[in-house]
Amino acid sequence: MSITILGIESSCDDTSAAVIRDGYILSNTISDQEVHKAYGGVVPELASRAHQQNIIPVVERSLKMAGLNQQEIDAVAFTRGPGLLGSLLVGTSFAKGFALARQIPLIEVNHLQAHVLAHFILEKGLARNTPGFPFLCLLVSGGHTELIVVKDYLVMENIGRTIDDAAGEAFDKCGKVVGLSYPAGPQIDKLAREGNPKAYRFARPRLKGLDFSFSGLKTSFLYSVRDSVKETPGFVKKNLPDLAASLQYTIVEILIERLEEAAKSTGIDQIAVAGGVSANSGLREALRKKSAEKGWEIYIPELRYTTDNAAMIAMTGYFKYLKKQFTKMDAVPVARFPI
Repeated sequence: MSITILGIESSCDDTSAAVIRDGYILSNTISDQEVHKAYGGVVPELASRAHQQNIIPVVERSLKMAGLNQQEIDAVAFTRGPGLLGSLLVGTSFAKGFALARQIPLIEVNHLQAHVLAHFILEKGLARNTPGFPFLCLLVSGGHTELIVVKDYLVMENIGRTIDDAAGEAFDKCGKVVGLSYPAGPQIDKLAREGNPKAYRFARPRLKGLDFSFSGLKTSFLYSVRDSVKETPGFVKKNLPDLAASLQYTIVEILIERLEEAAKSTGIDQIAVAGGVSANSGLREALRKKSAEKGWEIYIPELRYTTDNAAMIAMTGYFKYLKKQFTKMDAVPVARFPI
């Protein structure tokens, strides 16, 4: 008998719904929020209001694309956290109402765990090479930078995390310094292809263990640009590709160095990357080079499953459904939700 899961994602500024049947994706719809560009970052109150407007149309569109109706859904999975409370509340409330009306199971999902399990989303007619257990996953996004040992679909251990800013946040905030709009990460990636990655040097963290830090890098970048602009007013415009390439090179090198240390300490050579920053071309290329050097087996998700999306929520919900890990109706969203 088939198992069909409706997934709901609303942790930040993307409202998304997806339908997965027996591990295969049937639909994945996303409505982003352009309003935040004017503010240089996500405004929580505006995000939650936009989710309220988008949630019903997004779910209806996802069901239509899947060719299903509400009666054919066996369970609804939703992001409980981590994320913005107001945004999470919209998705949580909708999921509860949907499950209650249909009298079907409700499944809470950890957003970080879902990013990792995006590697297991299947598509009809497409071969997918998935990692075996255990594997090491570098989860890197706008809000999170973590190293995770994945022992099974629902058994994960965090062995390293950022102590301050996430890598994606460093991209965005440094991009803002040089006048790039939010989100700056994709723009920096594009500009970096035209620049010299060793044109400028920025501060790197000196931490023991497997944790990350990017606050010092941000400060170093800010001061470097500020001092250069004082000497040469047109500095940023003239040197933007080199600044982007040097920033990206530094961030990627920090990530790869920590990943290499984690692989060595755990003895794991199956390496996966997940999260929005995993779409960065510099990071992907560095992983491929390191794979050839170290003999790693590298797993990189499809670009459409790197950013926040409900397909990964539905996929996680599917694995939890198989284990009968259902959620009670009194579940509330949580801003912090470690793996």
